[in-house]
Formats: sequence, C-alpha cells, structure tokens
Amino acid sequence: MNDTVQVAVSEAAITYDKCYTYAVPDSLQASVRPGSMVLVPFGKGNAPRMGVVLAREQTEQLPPKYKTIFDVAPEKAALTPELLKLVDFLKKRTFCSYYEAVKAVIPYGALYKAVKTADGPRLQKQLVRHTQKWYLRTDLEPGNLSCRWNEKQKAVLEKLQQVDAAPEEALLEGCHITPSVLETLCSRGVIRLELRDRTLELYSQPVSSRPICLSAEQQSVADGLTEMLQQGAPQVALLHGVTSSGKTLVFMRLLEKVVLLGKQAIVLVPEISLTPQMIRRIQGRFGDRVAVQHSALNHTERLLQWQQIQNGDVDIVVGTRSAVFAPLPQLGLIIMDEEQEHTYRSENSPRYSAHDVAKFRIVQANALLLFASATPSLESYYAAKNGKYRLFELCHRYGNTPLPQVTMIDTREELAKGNVGQISYPLTDAINDVLSRSKQVILLMNRRGYQTVGICKKCTSVLKCSRCSVPLVYHKSQSKLMCHHCGETVSPPPAACPECGGELRYTGFGTQWIEEELAEKFPAARVLRMDQDTTGKKDSHRQMLADFADRKYDILVGTQMVAKGLDFADVELVGVIGVDTLLLNQSYRAFEQVFALVTQVVGRSGRAGTQGQALIQTVDPSHPILELAAKQDYPSFYQQEIAFRKMNLYPPFCNLCMIGFQADTEAAALAAAGQFSSLLQQQAGRFADIPLRIIGPSAYHVLMVNNKYRYKLTLKCRNDNRFRTLLWQVASEYFKLPVAGRVSLSFDFHSDEV
Repeated sequence: MNDTVQVAVSEAAITYDKCYTYAVPDSLQASVRPGSMVLVPFGKGNAPRMGVVLAREQTEQLPPKYKTIFDVAPEKAALTPELLKLVDFLKKRTFCSYYEAVKAVIPYGALYKAVKTADGPRLQKQLVRHTQKWYLRTDLEPGNLSCRWNEKQKAVLEKLQQVDAAPEEALLEGCHITPSVLETLCSRGVIRLELRDRTLELYSQPVSSRPICLSAEQQSVADGLTEMLQQGAPQVALLHGVTSSGKTLVFMRLLEKVVLLGKQAIVLVPEISLTPQMIRRIQGRFGDRVAVQHSALNHTERLLQWQQIQNGDVDIVVGTRSAVFAPLPQLGLIIMDEEQEHTYRSENSPRYSAHDVAKFRIVQANALLLFASATPSLESYYAAKNGKYRLFELCHRYGNTPLPQVTMIDTREELAKGNVGQISYPLTDAINDVLSRSKQVILLMNRRGYQTVGICKKCTSVLKCSRCSVPLVYHKSQSKLMCHHCGETVSPPPAACPECGGELRYTGFGTQWIEEELAEKFPAARVLRMDQDTTGKKDSHRQMLADFADRKYDILVGTQMVAKGLDFADVELVGVIGVDTLLLNQSYRAFEQVFALVTQVVGRSGRAGTQGQALIQTVDPSHPILELAAKQDYPSFYQQEIAFRKMNLYPPFCNLCMIGFQADTEAAALAAAGQFSSLLQQQAGRFADIPLRIIGPSAYHVLMVNNKYRYKLTLKCRNDNRFRTLLWQVASEYFKLPVAGRVSLSFDFHSDEV
C-alpha cells in the first residue's frame, strides 16, 4: 500500500484553489498526518510552496504522476482537528482559499516558510526569536568551588545550586558576567544549555480573592446564564443592559463558574482600546491563567501567547476578533461584548464574522455563547425576541446611579450668536464647571485630522488622493495631507491649487482641530487626544487610558475608541461633536450606528454614584434617533428601526451578500460585474425556490482605492447552503470568461453597503 495526502497549497487563487494529491516518501511516513504543514513542489517548475495536509489516504498502486512532498513541520506545529474544521468552515462560508483560512486561524509566527538547503527545499519557522536560552545544572559535580573555579564561574554555579535553572539574561545580569563564562562551564560539563519557549507577561497585576458582589438583578441574570452553561448543549444568549448596569460583573461570575467546571472561555471585545481594561479585570481575578490575542501585539508576543493557549496553560483568552480562533480544547463559553460593533467583521479575505465563527465553535464544543451590549444589533435583538436566543436584561445602573442628564445643543443658534468654533457656549460652560470641581471630561469627535477638505477658491476643485477617489485630510500637527484609505501623504501641504494656482481654503474639522480649540479655551486643562494618529505606537492604548485613569489628564478627546466600554469614576461630562455627518451615512445601518455610538458615549458619564451629564451638538436637536439615544430607550428605537428593516427588506429579514469587482480600469470592473450578474440571473432560473434580489452593478461608495476601480453587486438573499451552492456554480462559470483574469473577485456575506 502507498500513502498519499490531499494538500491545500499557499498562494492559490480562488480559480484553482483545491486539494492537490502528493505522495508521502518513506522517510516522512511517520510524520505526516491531517493538519501537518508541508512543503510541496507546485506547478511546471516544481517551485516549493507551503501547504497543509487536509486528508491522508492509502492507494494500492501509486500513479507515477504524483509528486512527492519535500518536507514536513514538527508534529506540534500541526493544526488540530478543531482548527482543521475551522479552516473548512471559513472556506465554505466565505469563499476564501484554503490557505487564507489557515492564515486566519493561526498566528503568523506559527507558520513556516521555504528555505534552500544543501539537501533541497526545507521548512523553516517564520519566527525564530521566540526561544530563550536557559542554563541548568548537570549531574556532574562541580567539585570544590573554592579552588577549581574563578569568581565569575563560582557565582554562576552558586546561583544554579539555588534555582536549578535560569534564563541567560538573568545570569548575565545577576552574576555580572559575559556569555563566554557560560560557554566555558558548558564545555566542562557542569551546566548545560536548553532552549525554551519564551514566556510573556502582559498587564500582570496582583490577583484579588475578594468575592464578586452582585445586585439582585445581576444575580438573577447570572443564575439563568449559569443554568444554561451547565446544560452542556450549544446555546446562545443575549445580555441587554443599560450602560453602567454591571454587565462585566456578570461576566466575571460566569467565568468563575466555567473554571470551576474545568472548562475554558474566550472573551471578545471590539476595539484594542477596550482590551487593557478587560484584561486587567480578568487577570485581577484569574491571574496568569489568562492569555491575550489582538493585533497590537507584535508577531513574537502573539506567538508566545498562542503557544501558551495551545499548551493548555490558560483557562481564559481575551482579545479582539481573531481571538475567536483560540485553540481551546475544553471550550465552555464565548462572551462577545459590545456585540453590535462592525469590527467583529473582517474586511479582508477571509471576510468572516466573529458571530458566525463563535456559533460554529459552540456547536462543536456544546458550549454557551453570550452576546452582550447596551445597544445590541437589530439582528441579535430580533433573534432574542423571537426565541432563537435567550434574552436577559439589566434595566438599572449598578448601585442605582441615575442615567446622565442629556442636553441637545442647536449649532445653528451658536452660529447666529457668532460662535464660529466647534465647541458651543453651553459645552464650554459645562467643561469649565466640571474642571472647577476637579472632575474629568470625555469629548467624542468621530473624525480624525485637523481639517477635512481643501477646496480651491478659484476653480472649486478639491484636493484628492492620487490613488483613491477621496479628498485628502489635513493633519496640522504632522504638517501633511493624508489619505485615510491608502495612506498616501503630501508634505508639506500645497500653498496653491495644483490645478489652477488659486488660493486654497480648508474646511471641516477633526480631532486635531478640537484639541487645539480646547487648548485655547482651557489653557490650564491637560488634554489627551486618542485617535489613529496618536495610538500608533506599541502599548499606546493601554498607557493613555491608564494615564487618564490616574488623573494625569482632565479632558479626553477622541474618535469612537473613547465611546464604548471605558469606565472612569471621575468622568462627569460627555460632549458629542459632529454627529450630523454620521446621520447622513449611506449605510442602511446609519441610524443604528448613531444610536449605539451616542448611547454608549453618553453612558461613560456619571459611573461612580453621581449623576453625570452629556451635551450633544447637532443641527437637528429634535431628530428622533438622537432623542431616543439621549433617553437610552433601546426598545422604542428597536420598534421603529425593525419596522423600517421589514418594509425595505433588510437584515434580519434577509441576508446581504456583496460581490466585489476590482480592476485597473473602470470599464473592466463594470463589465465584469455585468457579466457576473447575467450569469447569476441565468442560473437563478434553475433555482426558482431560492429567494434572491440582485441590486446593481453599481460603484462602491468610494469608487477607486489604491488605483483600483471598484464595482459591486448586492444580493438580498437567504445565506444557506443552497444559496452558496448556486453562487459557487455561477462563480465557476464566471472564471471561464476572459474578463475573469483581469478583474479580482471578492465575496462579502456581511456587508453594510448596498
């Protein structure tokens, strides 16, 4: 009998992404299994490519055409059966390639690459810096320390008699020696070198054993969720609680129960800025049995944390979207906080939703999935109201603290009074009052930069990105214009219009403008700005929030990263600036997003027993969405919005699938979209029972990004296996067309853009 393997190779376009059959050489028979990372010859030139074994088979006679794999990674690097199921799930649900799915479920550092050696192509780890030199005593006695060894050697031997083993860095620093001393002792056989995986402590802090005190309302919710957890069956619950109702305390009680049951848990947050606070709270309860996974970690840190998870050294994983793939064999609970946030959906292939992956995982593990938010998505609340999820509600703030007092400020009246700034007179007075009492302020301005559009006074042309069809944004502190889509910069900003030489006028405003205006109006106040421009450095989110919590700043101004989940006892005032542009967003979710953002940021005020206040600046103070958000009246908002969704056939009454087409020319992108639409209509006639509406072709909201023109088809559908079968059949026919080679194709089953 001969063994063959089915391998998914890297760099395979979706047009030829499939399993390829390879023979297993005798030397690797014992090492290759499903999940193994392998190096294989591919194509006419037999170029070495990475691959993952998806299946292993035996055949009576091996056909001569089968190529033989070059190399296999160590057994501990193989994907577990659970991770292989996730790869298959992503492939089928998102139409990505197999290897794109592999790269999604494991970190970069756990992957391998091809290198040339004297023995031919071989595998090498992407990262080799994650190991650490440790020195241990051997069985060979060092003899008389007083005469055989010099002072530096004796210091090392005495240290290792105390601790048995120590990392190189500790010995070099503690014994004041150089590496040559250790090399000499190793050569004499009294100590030996061992490479160990590095350990990593993030946000380490003392563990508290103080019991968690819940209100009667919280206890009732915790009891209900614990009952679901103990049933050992896949279940989904939604925890809807007003801001500051103590949802996190319920999480803690549930996590305690999971650990007592010998199970493991994943806690997801939508933003990196929220991760430090959640980590501190959970580590403060569960110590070093907590691991972290998010994009702010460098490759080495992420790999080390992932290895701790893989080795079974943790009970709880905390992180952003990608943490949903954490390899926990005893998974019992997934918590998704602020579940309505768009950041739980990946914008790059594989374009997955963490909601869908979490549901898949709890079915596999017979676990509990808990969605939680003060402003849940319409889809989740609809599912809970209709019995698909179990609904729990926290209707009161923890400690019965009253909701903030909200005031609407009409910015048209401000202009009439001569206020040309962006901070209204009432907001100025409120900030002065709060600062005079040594309390803190949060201001939300959901647009970064200084001024947003440069317009020529003479020819009225707008300064646009050369690679994208969007205006450049002026960043005053860096003295540059910047594209927020591709990152192109122009520095210094032009003094005259590049089209006609006319005078340029900059309009609009962003967080940098607000920061400067605050400095002028409140010169004694310490202002901290949080946006993508100020949080680019490693660990900046954690440090900024820690500084604000330690009262090193009086005013925190930022984009939506300051709006959710943050808990500061001394914040008594929240201001919302520039909300009107969000109300004009083209997405069918525009009102939902505004309601959530305003509700969440207003809820940052008055969280320590005293009533806070919030001021919302707008040109339309009577806008019903703003009024409902000010009252935190989610049920009324839900009734109004769900009626709109049903009447216009939007989720949850259908699914949306957006098929994207990108090309070097607008004509090519539009033609490809049109041909795909024609094929879809033809095939849909054979699937008359499938509900389907085709919208488009139409241009994306931003037509060109990075010199690629973009068109789309939007499908209102029911995203089930039968629909995906239809879509794949259409795609297979499309790939045969000449245009397919010139236009890139993408599928997004979670699009907000119609």
